[in-house]
Amino acid sequence: MGGMIRALVVDDEPLAREGLRLHLRRESDVTIVGEAADGRRAVAMITSLRPDLVFLDVQMPVLDGFQVVEAVSPTFLPAVVFVTAYDQYAIRAFDVHALDYLLKPFTPERFQVSMRKAREDVTARGSHDSRRRLLELIAERTASTAHLQRFVIKSGEGYRLVAAADVASFEAQGNYVRLRTSSGQHLLRITMAELERRLDPKRFARIHRSTMVNIDLIKEITPSWHGDFEVLLTDGQRLRLSRNFRNRLLGQNPGGKKPGVRP
Repeated sequence: MGGMIRALVVDDEPLAREGLRLHLRRESDVTIVGEAADGRRAVAMITSLRPDLVFLDVQMPVLDGFQVVEAVSPTFLPAVVFVTAYDQYAIRAFDVHALDYLLKPFTPERFQVSMRKAREDVTARGSHDSRRRLLELIAERTASTAHLQRFVIKSGEGYRLVAAADVASFEAQGNYVRLRTSSGQHLLRITMAELERRLDPKRFARIHRSTMVNIDLIKEITPSWHGDFEVLLTDGQRLRLSRNFRNRLLGQNPGGKKPGVRP
């Protein structure tokens, strides 16, 4: 194969991470580039370090292993070996999609089986159909909840994860959209039309051709001029609600929630 396999270990249990490290250190062609104890950190490390191989725990707080793969897949998708305690749904899904997994506790022999498969996958440099099977698994899991739940945002030399629910407003800037959250502003490469299509209409509403807001974070709506309104968000932002979009918010909006309007 040639070259070292750069591996990342992701598990919220310190003993489980130590066990994986011990196994991996016996592999002469593997170098461990890092480890993460939760899904949010895993997303940041995968997108910044771009490892060849990730041993990924399924059950983790904040983001589970499936959500980690979902979050990084638009940016970078390494070879993945899932690690799990007994989980009937997960194991059935892995078997259906012919994806590799390690069931805790696993034997050295079973670990070697995973390493052989991982080497084949890494050698294929992305052409192996395990990537396709992995994406099919994620697509199957998210089919019933297809709305965007989080964004992977470039931050300095790395990346950070921003939950959609934490975004107060979205402002179009060419082929980018500026996200405003309580922690600051972030640029995302997506058009406003695509964003509107993929966000949950029960939680987000277009108020102008270049602006969307989080309905839950609207504090007040007041009439402005020529049929327009001003939208005040809980973070102090004041945004224009165009008359062309007012029925989406002031009529029977998709979520059935009618924000308070002050005359």
